[in-house]
Amino acid sequence: MDLNTVTESGPVPWTEPWRPGDAWLGGGTYLFSEPQPHLRRLRDLSTAGWPPITVRPQGLELAATCTVAQLSRFTLPGGTGEPGGPRGWAANQSLVTQCCRSFLASFKIWNMATIGGNLCNSLPAGPMISLTAALDGVCTLRALDGGERRLPVAEFVTGAGRNALGEGELLRSITLPDAALRSRTAFRRASLHEHGRSAALLIGRLDPADGSLTLTVTASTVRPVVLWFPLPPTAGELRRAVTAAVPDGSWFDDIHGLPDWRRHMTLRLADEIRRELPGTTRTTRTRTTA
Repeated sequence: MDLNTVTESGPVPWTEPWRPGDAWLGGGTYLFSEPQPHLRRLRDLSTAGWPPITVRPQGLELAATCTVAQLSRFTLPGGTGEPGGPRGWAANQSLVTQCCRSFLASFKIWNMATIGGNLCNSLPAGPMISLTAALDGVCTLRALDGGERRLPVAEFVTGAGRNALGEGELLRSITLPDAALRSRTAFRRASLHEHGRSAALLIGRLDPADGSLTLTVTASTVRPVVLWFPLPPTAGELRRAVTAAVPDGSWFDDIHGLPDWRRHMTLRLADEIRRELPGTTRTTRTRTTA
């Protein structure tokens, strides 16, 4: 879509003051998808030169400008003795693939949409929010003066279409810690249609070190909900925990699913994850419910 109110677009020096009508431009798949009458200048990040994916001793760093296609093609390190940092992450390759496929987008979107853009749009069905929140992702936020702060993904997204970014602040990267990448995971997704937007997307993570279970609920709620259990819970404990963590009014409501149905599917999928992870068989499934 043409943005006929935008009069300037391109790289802008970091020292340039933030002006009313400014916006950061990553992939642009959202910005150019609908009218943006409030915008006057796009500050392009595509020339920032940030490596899309970096393996570090403490974990995996995803640049905000990393595209869905780049992430989907990246192979998580698995075997011992390989160069480049921590090992043992390959078990979560299918989780990354499933979350990327949850975009249900064309190859053009995959090659332009960025991880940072998905988080900054902060929509409940954002699958990169689901992935990074479930793996204890931490956002690095950068201000125009160069100052940085760090915030967990689960706290960065504050509501449907809302997040913790201040004026002129940008999302620089998301770091996924080594311990979370080594965990065993289970993925469940519900949608009203085979090619529909996610109405509930849940990811469970079993810590190999202490046996604790982390359950992340997204898409069905207005913001990510992360529950931690020191030991895998019973069915009743899990149901009570989810119900307490997501009060009435926090279930998302739109054309892709009513709140009561989203709540029902969330509880159902959460129990499937509870029963899967303590066992010995690891599977990944997508559920479509008409």
